[in-house]
Amino acid sequence: MRGPLTIAVAQPTCVAYDVAANVVAHAASVRAASARVVVFPELSLTGYELDAAPVDPSDPRLAPLVEACAETGTLALVGAPVAGEHIATLAVRGAGVRVAYRKMWLGPVEARRFTPGPAPAMLAVDGWRLGLAICKDTGIAEHAARTCALGVDAYLASILDSAAEAAVPDERALRIATTHRVFVAVASFAGSTGGGYSEAAGRSAIWAPDGSVLVRAGTAPGEYVHATLT
Repeated sequence: MRGPLTIAVAQPTCVAYDVAANVVAHAASVRAASARVVVFPELSLTGYELDAAPVDPSDPRLAPLVEACAETGTLALVGAPVAGEHIATLAVRGAGVRVAYRKMWLGPVEARRFTPGPAPAMLAVDGWRLGLAICKDTGIAEHAARTCALGVDAYLASILDSAAEAAVPDERALRIATTHRVFVAVASFAGSTGGGYSEAAGRSAIWAPDGSVLVRAGTAPGEYVHATLT
């Protein structure tokens, strides 16, 4: 028997390339959100700076976030470039950090440096099965199908879109939720970052399996919202 699961989607303030400063912002979001799982946007630890150095899971700069997760009992899913030239999701718990997922579907500019990840990924948390995705993955029907075929209850995505494209993640999330009858949580970058994203969309949200929006953040950096899945 599994109990309810509280998930938050956060869009912290991000300083380009400054992992230490961004870790502090992530830790503050974890403490404020009071959720079992907190999802952060794509490349949230470095910003969308495609030349940023890889972040090692053992990097001591991650310690404040590990401490925040230990204090709150939270699993934080954060975005970073990692060794092997991947855009990745790091799973941060009180016990430490590991690479949980590597982005499978890359944009053309990303592909100049990065390598596609090998396979979909799922994390088990308190009896819930959580599938992972990063940005362009969400627009590929094959990704959602293969991820949901792992038996997931929720599909958690870390994304970056421009304010002008704010409708795109909504359309994708609705399609995934209703096609596969899963919860969908999308953490969307807010503010400005590299790659020409002078105004990112924000509007992080969580959808129910019927396609209804359970909660939605605004467009400002520093916001978060959470919902309890049952």
